[in-house]
Amino acid sequence: MKALLIDDERLARNELRRLLAAHHDIEIVGEAVDVEDALEKCAALKPDLLFLDVQMPGADGFALLERLEGPLPAIIFTTAYDEFAVKAFEFNALDYLLKPVDPNRLVAALEKLRLRGTGGGDGEAARTRLSLDDKVFVREGDHCWFVPVKNIRLLESEGNYTRVHFDDNKPQLFRSLTAMEERLDPRHFFRANRKQVINLAWVDGIEPWFSGGLLVRLKGGLKVELSRRQAQDFRERMSL
Repeated sequence: MKALLIDDERLARNELRRLLAAHHDIEIVGEAVDVEDALEKCAALKPDLLFLDVQMPGADGFALLERLEGPLPAIIFTTAYDEFAVKAFEFNALDYLLKPVDPNRLVAALEKLRLRGTGGGDGEAARTRLSLDDKVFVREGDHCWFVPVKNIRLLESEGNYTRVHFDDNKPQLFRSLTAMEERLDPRHFFRANRKQVINLAWVDGIEPWFSGGLLVRLKGGLKVELSRRQAQDFRERMSL
């Protein structure tokens, strides 16, 4: 698996190289020191995995993810600051490692990557993926539902929780959007932006939106904005 190290600190990149030397399935194909450098390296090297610092000179790591075209690689954040963790997982980050990186935490993060099956293989998530005909148990407080997956039209991230829209209900569940997305079939569910996943069967209309994005209207009236990057991915997936 091809990895790109993105960090303005040379010592941090060297230490990560040292730790990754024990993982022979990870090939470090390059290094970048800021967002502009990373954009060029991503376009040229097509990495499967980014080890990404948050705070760098100029734009930060989140700005890089917003500017990348097409499907994002797997992302493992490496930073000295823990206050960005919630925002990191809104970008569907695989893990968030604090510097100095603990070798055991790195092992756990890479194991998640291997189970996910990034870069090949079915992975654990794929084996436990839900079909549209499956039903899921949903509970919020004293209320319980047994919901067909096909009835779920929208999932919205609210910090570490997720609000699930189905029928006339929208309970909040104590699971992250990333964790829930891994159980859903990507042929039917689409990550519209950092905070929302839509059921494609519920799309009722589409119109152009600001900055090259799209505005998707779901049956029932909900509207969801697709970022420019996700709009491009949506067009590629849904076109003949």
